[in-house]
Amino acid sequence: MVVALGAAVDRHGMRDEIVHLICSGGFYGAERMLLDHCRYVPGRHRVIFLKTPDSLSQRFLAAGVECLHARGLKDLLLELRRRPGLINAHNFRGQVFAWVCAGLLKLPLALTQHGFTPRSLKQRLYMQIALHMGGSRRVRRIACVAQSIAKLYMRAGTPPAKLDVIPNGLPPYAAPPRQVAAPLVGFVGRLDAEKGPDLFLDAVLPLCRQRPELQAVLLGEGRKTAALRARIDAAGLDGRIHLAGYQNDMAAWFARISVLALSSRAEGTPMVLLEAMRAGTPIVAFAVGGVPDMIEDGVNGLLAAPGDTEALSARIERLLADPQLAGHLASAGYLRQSRDYDLATLAKRWRCFYALAREGAPC
Repeated sequence: MVVALGAAVDRHGMRDEIVHLICSGGFYGAERMLLDHCRYVPGRHRVIFLKTPDSLSQRFLAAGVECLHARGLKDLLLELRRRPGLINAHNFRGQVFAWVCAGLLKLPLALTQHGFTPRSLKQRLYMQIALHMGGSRRVRRIACVAQSIAKLYMRAGTPPAKLDVIPNGLPPYAAPPRQVAAPLVGFVGRLDAEKGPDLFLDAVLPLCRQRPELQAVLLGEGRKTAALRARIDAAGLDGRIHLAGYQNDMAAWFARISVLALSSRAEGTPMVLLEAMRAGTPIVAFAVGGVPDMIEDGVNGLLAAPGDTEALSARIERLLADPQLAGHLASAGYLRQSRDYDLATLAKRWRCFYALAREGAPC
């Protein structure tokens, strides 16, 4: 349900409420994580969106998650005067607003850090501010989705005892059977520089020229769409490399994709990898961010050095040429996801995180 800002509420149980604060432009990895988190991690969760499209809040509402929009700091302060038990802030803008409100209202504050993308001066400045905020006494605990993120906080001076590494997880799900009719290499993610769709093309264009039967698909939307389309058209491969746009039903695509190639320049714990592992889809990826925590080269996927598109291409070709190896790695990936990235199991760690953040109480 949508709750009016500042509406009177029964204060019974408010002490246990967790308010999630996030500013977002769409339903991507952090938003997917948050939706599943609110649905499957025990506790009373509510989401406050800052400058977020209505379509995103509608998705949360349809899933039964209570949420509302705040237009700015004044709205946010008015809402948080209800004094929830804890604020959990996601992404940079949400964390800045939460840090200010927690200080003014003396509320307990925790951060969930999904990753950093310091590819520009502005982004590097944001990262430094976020690391500084995390180290302040106002922030009680920080959940990092990957060990590489926790290391950045520690290098910035945050006490290790304040940090928890809790990777993203997925709820139980019955994946449809795989239906690979023809070789198809897939990219899933925003078509922006951070996710490296241009690097994906660098890797698959030579393969498409070598293999007349091979097709590729980029699933997502973003600022690079026009440039990617121009490259595909210039290569004469518009009928074999498809820009399919944003997709709601990823399960059907994972069942068709022969190899998922993750070509990101920066990552935390990519939800797309977890979804592919759960679906039994073979994976090739750059070893960036938290990816090496998830994929062990030659065990449950194949890794290439960050940005090395020739190596990425060679590993895609290896799995296309060896279906038995691809099947073996995919089976190992499925087992790894169900064992280490299951949301029901990770929920126990989240309960401990919230207990420590709220009261410093042992879990």
